[in-house]
Amino acid sequence: MTWTAREIESVAMRLPTHERARLAERLLTSLDEDAEIEEAWAEEVRKRLEEYRSDGLAPVSGAEVFADVRARLRRR
Repeated sequence: MTWTAREIESVAMRLPTHERARLAERLLTSLDEDAEIEEAWAEEVRKRLEEYRSDGLAPVSGAEVFADVRARLRRR
């Protein structure tokens, strides 16, 4: 049986939110010519999130990150 894009979309829209997000990520990644790089980044994000959740990684605010980048650029 061959499904049309409209049929697939209709079924996909009935999925739970987290499953739709996963599907959307996979579809978008498939459009990217650097899919391997995107998948590597996704894996890194999953790894860091797990480390954060297990208290193995301290959070850093965006303000701290940008202050650090500015300081590093000034030292150049």
